[in-house]
Amino acid sequence: MFVVRRSLPEDAVTLLKLAKMVHFINLPPDESIIQQKILQSRRGFMMVGAEQYGTNPRALKRLTTRVSSSHRPAGYESEPGGFFMFTLEDHDTGAVLGTSQVYGKMGGPGNPNYFYRLTVEELFSPSLQIGTKHTVARMEADESGPAEIGGLVLQPSYRGHKDRLGRFLGLVRFHFMGLHRKRFADRVVAEMMAVITPSGDNVFWDAVGRKFVGVAYTEADQFCQYNRQFIPDLLPAGPIYMSLLPLKVQNVVSEVGPETESARRMLERLGFTYQNCIDPFDAGPYLEAMVDDLEVVRETRMTRYAGTAARSTLKRRGIVSHLDADGEFYSVDNHFSVDPDGAVRVSKDVAEVLHLDDDDPIGVTPLDGKPIGGTTTTKKKTAKRTRKASE
Repeated sequence: MFVVRRSLPEDAVTLLKLAKMVHFINLPPDESIIQQKILQSRRGFMMVGAEQYGTNPRALKRLTTRVSSSHRPAGYESEPGGFFMFTLEDHDTGAVLGTSQVYGKMGGPGNPNYFYRLTVEELFSPSLQIGTKHTVARMEADESGPAEIGGLVLQPSYRGHKDRLGRFLGLVRFHFMGLHRKRFADRVVAEMMAVITPSGDNVFWDAVGRKFVGVAYTEADQFCQYNRQFIPDLLPAGPIYMSLLPLKVQNVVSEVGPETESARRMLERLGFTYQNCIDPFDAGPYLEAMVDDLEVVRETRMTRYAGTAARSTLKRRGIVSHLDADGEFYSVDNHFSVDPDGAVRVSKDVAEVLHLDDDDPIGVTPLDGKPIGGTTTTKKKTAKRTRKASE
């Protein structure tokens, strides 16, 4: 069985290997950054667990002091959203197979996100009766603080798996957003990974950004992990006429690399759209959506665990999860059933993987096209186990 849980410090070594396989903006091949992200994520899960159960975990304050502000990702805000990092694990072997991330809020007033907006400019000469059209890029700063998804990486050998593990890793972020809606901004964006050369370079950066910053693409990308102010300080604000760039550069603007094509298709099927905005470094497309317009979020419910049932009676399929008061999160893409009062039953092995006890709150996102119904009342329970703050 495969489970998506919150990322743990011991995952860092494997996640570093994954980061070195494929270049991703939100998962740089730097173990110290990955470790800091895991700590930030743990704090986020603990905050949500404390809110859900009405507890005040003693470890939270101690943990916060361990997350160095100098190592927080640029734009990271601990309030009101948080940062959540998930790990896909083969429960039978313990092998770490992939990861994904979601931010409740990125940036805000005084801490904008920067991008190039592409528009079409028409030029016309009355004397020559000749006109031309040009795609033009101009830098914009977004201070609205949207939610952001990213960092979706899956072991190459598990792509195309019959259990659709990439989809599971991607959808669990929206499952979590639906369960804890107030933690996430009303708009969500996805910075899609652009076309990267085998050597780890990007032709758009080499043609534009490197002329102004003077460092390799990977170095500039790492700068952004800590501070983004150099973007408006050094990069051209525009207009940048795309027709002045080499054809090989024009051809990759707003395109994604082969490793990202399936992720883009999945997001577009969910309701994300391309709004003619690209990353100022690599020209990768920004997709966005209103969170409440996403069916996968709207259909997610927090309900009550009613106990186990025989697998033959479990006719529904979807993501089911459990978050305890200590912020431990477990989810599976598996079968379940719904009682008349809206409570959910799962098989015995799924209940064990999710660490469920009777009447525990359980999150459900149906993936079979049938709604769950209303939300039932859940009982607040104390944590069944407590991890040490030094984990």
